[in-house]
Amino acid sequence: MTVGGNASSATGGPADGTRLQQLQALGMLCGFSAGAWLGAAEAPTKLVTAGVSPMVVSLLMVAGVFLARWSLPALVRGTAQIRADFHAAPHLVIWGVLAGCLWAVANTLTIFAIRDIGLSIAFPLWNLNSLLGILWGVTLFRELRGAGKLRWLGVTGGAAVMFAGATLLAVASSAQTTPSHALRGIVAALGAGVLWGTMYIPYRKAYLTGMNPLSFVAFFTIGELGMMSALAISYSGGAAGLAREIGHAKPALFWLMLGGFVWVIGDVFQQYAAKYVGISRGIPLSNTNQLWGLMWGILVFGEFHGQSGATLARVVAGSLLMAAGAGAIALASVSQGEHERWRKAAQREGVRYGVAEGYLRAGLEGREAESNSSGKKGRNWLDWVLVLGATAIFLWLASAAHAPQIAMNWTAAGVLCVAMLAFLLASAIALQKVTKFQ
Repeated sequence: MTVGGNASSATGGPADGTRLQQLQALGMLCGFSAGAWLGAAEAPTKLVTAGVSPMVVSLLMVAGVFLARWSLPALVRGTAQIRADFHAAPHLVIWGVLAGCLWAVANTLTIFAIRDIGLSIAFPLWNLNSLLGILWGVTLFRELRGAGKLRWLGVTGGAAVMFAGATLLAVASSAQTTPSHALRGIVAALGAGVLWGTMYIPYRKAYLTGMNPLSFVAFFTIGELGMMSALAISYSGGAAGLAREIGHAKPALFWLMLGGFVWVIGDVFQQYAAKYVGISRGIPLSNTNQLWGLMWGILVFGEFHGQSGATLARVVAGSLLMAAGAGAIALASVSQGEHERWRKAAQREGVRYGVAEGYLRAGLEGREAESNSSGKKGRNWLDWVLVLGATAIFLWLASAAHAPQIAMNWTAAGVLCVAMLAFLLASAIALQKVTKFQ
């Protein structure tokens, strides 16, 4: 079957089973790739242990995110396509800004969590956002409706296993830090999970409406940067105080902004996963970042060095339980009947916001809407300004960067980076082949 669909989809009916299988396989691959890149993105936040303010860490990561969210879409699709998406569904700009605000607060909480309980433990705790993703997917967007008993069992059973793994990790955290710090870190990590879980509501609204993920992330960053700037200025006692803290962290600026750039790559894959397999499946898949976080924390940064074997066993067992639960949820594939419920939910969104039916249908089927394809394609001068400008900023920051003054295993870091690049290449090729990044 061709990427553009068949006669049934052209007349408003559901896509056929072969096309759905292609999109589901693509969504699952993107989910695993998201896990690899989202896991690596939090590694630079370990610099908070080297005396950098948590707010500065979060703000600079968001600055890197801002550069990536505009330069990557400009490179892959061009800003003309972003404008076309805006004209087709302008209401999604507001939802994108709201999602960005939620992300900024959640990301800040993760910095405090990493400082208090470490990367290995904080990751799985905030990944309880999977549970909220399932809840919102079922109640608001008709996911799992008509899915069958086995698929329901896979999702609910997987959620129970994930909760058990998180509980085991919370118990293990008390062995690494003082009780007061452990409690504070756990609360921060869980708070981040709640905010991120809620953030997926705008995600799903965007993709049911037909929005391209590369367009949505560009709108997302407006609320993200605005909210994070306000938080950082308030926390630092004003703009002058924030400027002093940023100046103090100058040797680390490159690493922190690079972390934001890496996060965006992971988030783009997560967005495609949410689009093609839903938030109740796509988010748990991307939450395999907990295992990547575990590997970065233990292999690269030496977390739990000197701890007892029992403590390490609880951390590993808890992470594996959560990963197994996420796998069970993700493998509960979307049936033809459930996808038909998605189509009806998309039609409801279209009627509510006045979005053309052809645009909605094309988005569900992973193809370009005719309204977009008729516009000008290719790169214009603005696209190249965004790409070259972001590249120049990172090169300038790299020239002033110093190696982090924390113990790291560079060999392990190199192996993990090679694995990440392999996921990136595989997913990018698949996206181009199946959907042309639609």
